[in-house]
Amino acid sequence: MSEIKVNKISPRTNCGTTTLGDSGDTFTIPAGVTISNSGTAAGFGSTGEVSWNTTVKTGDFTATSGSGFFVNTAGGAVTVTLPSSPSAGNVVAVSDYNSTASSNAITIARNGSNINGSANNLVITKSNSAVQLVYVDATTGWQNVTTANPSDIANAFVAATGGTETECGNFKIHTFTGPGTFTVTNAGTASGSNTVSYLVQAGGGGGGGGLGGGGGAGGFREGKASSDCYSASPLNAPAGLPVSVQAYPITVGGGGTGRTSPGATGGNGNPAVFSTITSAGGGGGGTVGTPPNNAGGSGGSGGGGAGQNPSSNPGAGNTPPVSPPQGTNGGVGDPSPGYFGGGGGGATASGNPGTTGGTPGKGGAGATSSINATPTTRGGGGSGGGDGPGQPGGSGGGGKAGDNPEGTGTAGTANTGGGGGGGSGGGPTGGDGAAGGSGIVVIRYKFQ
Repeated sequence: MSEIKVNKISPRTNCGTTTLGDSGDTFTIPAGVTISNSGTAAGFGSTGEVSWNTTVKTGDFTATSGSGFFVNTAGGAVTVTLPSSPSAGNVVAVSDYNSTASSNAITIARNGSNINGSANNLVITKSNSAVQLVYVDATTGWQNVTTANPSDIANAFVAATGGTETECGNFKIHTFTGPGTFTVTNAGTASGSNTVSYLVQAGGGGGGGGLGGGGGAGGFREGKASSDCYSASPLNAPAGLPVSVQAYPITVGGGGTGRTSPGATGGNGNPAVFSTITSAGGGGGGTVGTPPNNAGGSGGSGGGGAGQNPSSNPGAGNTPPVSPPQGTNGGVGDPSPGYFGGGGGGATASGNPGTTGGTPGKGGAGATSSINATPTTRGGGGSGGGDGPGQPGGSGGGGKAGDNPEGTGTAGTANTGGGGGGGSGGGPTGGDGAAGGSGIVVIRYKFQ
């Protein structure tokens, strides 16, 4: 085999053409040899070719021209910084290695150059996506060449984590029965989904003791996104809540404490919170004490008034006021012999008053929503106690009143925000009021 050693090959004439070999010849480039092109490569196919680097990237790095990279975001989001001072024809490619970009995004940082003509980074938020970028010029910068539109690599739907997650068709449901965090990893788009439906139910108020009023239900607030299809309650806002990529702390209020007789008003429930939506805890039921008797507490729904003469006033619902209202007023107690406490207010109906010579006031009805894929009623008021059989609580977790004599009320059902039942009359002091039920937060959105 002959060998020629020269430092430069030039055409014989100035600006002429030099031809290597004839048709059918093969030129072999040995391993370890690098060919550098400082001019224009013509007739070799595309402007830039990609050689894929099979060493998977798990952390932030700066890309090199001519290379493709597999990026694994299972351990967290990764930023890929494009080369600085790029030249026309430079090429970089990025691929989601293991389908985790929808949970932890891959950000392609522009490093001073435009991407698709915009001075913004390119963010991959759709699993299994890949993108190839070729640098064109200072105006367009890095141009996306492997997809028809940059939106092809952006998930059009909300994506999030937190709470107990379930699915119903194309919708995902996050249920919080205690404090937690709803973390949005992709805010979606108007063409898919970019708002969430919510139900925020606060804790119910505790029942009053001995002829005491029933506890008011915790505030009930609901908003249904336009992209959603479930049957909402009459208290639907009606609008979902827009979300952004961030963590939203969730507060789920506990129920208020029941009261002995004689004693203070039943304890108010605790609020529930998601983003800008706050539902107030239910008002505690009024309790017989040294006249004037203790009035029912105000809150999401008001607590019922105590039943002994002079009767106490019921608590006001929808406190603080929101629209649609988050609850109703408690019922007034009956001061005449018989002494029947008023029922606590429910999400959709006020607590019933104690009736003269009749029965204690029943708790007000709650609201029914299918946000969790099953019609469920929450926010029932607790019933007031009296000198007779205890009435059942309002639909939606309201507690039953205690039976005469000295019967203790029944607690509001957990995670319904129902008010606690009031204590009965009879005996030296009468029965004790019961605690309100804890609240719940449910968030739902279209995810595919």
